[in-house]
Amino acid sequence: MTPAYDLIVRGGRVVNHAGRAVTDIAIKDERIAAIGDLRAASAAEEIDAAGLTVLPGVIDTQVHFREPGNEHKEDLETGSRAAVMGGVTAVFEMPNTSPLTTTPAALEDKVTRATGRMHCDFAFYMGAMAGNADEMAALEALPGCCGVKIFMGASTGDLLVPDDATLERVLAHGRRRVAIHCEDEPRMNEREGERVPGDPASHPVWRDEETAFKATRRAVAMARKTGRRIHVLHVTTAEEMAFLADNKDIASVETTPQHLTLADETAYPALGTLAQMNPPIRGAAHQAGLWAAVANGVVDVIGSDHAPHTREEKAKPYPQSPSGMPGVQTLLPLLLDHMNAGRLTLERLVDLTSHGANRLFNLRDKGRLAVGYHGDLTVVDLSKQWTVTEDWLASRCGWSPFTGMVLTGKPVGTIVRGRRVMWEDELLTPSQGQAIRFQETLAADR
Repeated sequence: MTPAYDLIVRGGRVVNHAGRAVTDIAIKDERIAAIGDLRAASAAEEIDAAGLTVLPGVIDTQVHFREPGNEHKEDLETGSRAAVMGGVTAVFEMPNTSPLTTTPAALEDKVTRATGRMHCDFAFYMGAMAGNADEMAALEALPGCCGVKIFMGASTGDLLVPDDATLERVLAHGRRRVAIHCEDEPRMNEREGERVPGDPASHPVWRDEETAFKATRRAVAMARKTGRRIHVLHVTTAEEMAFLADNKDIASVETTPQHLTLADETAYPALGTLAQMNPPIRGAAHQAGLWAAVANGVVDVIGSDHAPHTREEKAKPYPQSPSGMPGVQTLLPLLLDHMNAGRLTLERLVDLTSHGANRLFNLRDKGRLAVGYHGDLTVVDLSKQWTVTEDWLASRCGWSPFTGMVLTGKPVGTIVRGRRVMWEDELLTPSQGQAIRFQETLAADR
């Protein structure tokens, strides 16, 4: 008799829209076909998940995989390998590649490079700049595009949008939620003298709290003027979180595992330039403000801002050292450890890593463990104690600021559209990645 399903995951503790339950999940033709007691059903493949926890597939909504142009740091294959090794089933990748992702041809090139080569599913941001601001409505609707990205600071050349006039033009064209890196470029230029050569601890002094908060206030004001929804990336200050709490009707909020885990009092002495990123790692008081925003619901999603550089590049003396650190593979492990420490519930973790992305970006097939959605599952061992080691890391850069950290809770399986891609640190079914589809671009994503 032909098996009824392609895959059944049996007996795991499932955490989804219905809460927690020990149950079975069946997948057929890449989609979840049944959830419940499936003891009488058969499948071509079965997984015994007894003692394990099954989550909706984790989605990382902010990664930099460096291809094309900087493949010596990372590429779409190695970045997605790191993703699935860390339990991530889908990613949104950023436009500051070379060439920039600012045209239909550049986006199509990325989609072509990624299809059937990446190990997880994917979408790409379209970068906004003065030269394409008026075309954003058409550009954001292209297949494989997750939306528009604006750099108000921390970028160079044409991809920088430092002025309100260009910011308004971008927000006035289109309808999808716009992701924004909020650091005020004019203020950073004024404060360059605050950088101390050879001292990365001066990085958050230069790019101070007001540098971030000023840009966030400008972005929200322009969002209200144009009536456009925005998504404020990697928020780092308590003041921004309090301000954004009053503007949730138009602005959604992301923070990162790095900012929830590292604090400048200890990070820069221990890690040096490996702790350097934009916006910076800040003090423990701001970190407490981020955790309060996680607890009270201000934070909508957690993205890794995976931004790898080689060891040699990071070893340059500050400020010649580049900003950014890898993080896609450690996103979920760090959150599981924080969950085990009582800083957030498992349900809140699921909301931040899958349901939030589904809700904010109107995903058609992903972000929920429910019948009819893609069979994207992240299987974790909540009680496993382990140490982050370099031989576990899959990113081409080969390092992590969290190497040597002892964590509780580990991803043991990554299932993408019903295919077991990673199991117990082994890549099993590689190179099946496809473009993510969105409700707001139904015609393009057909």
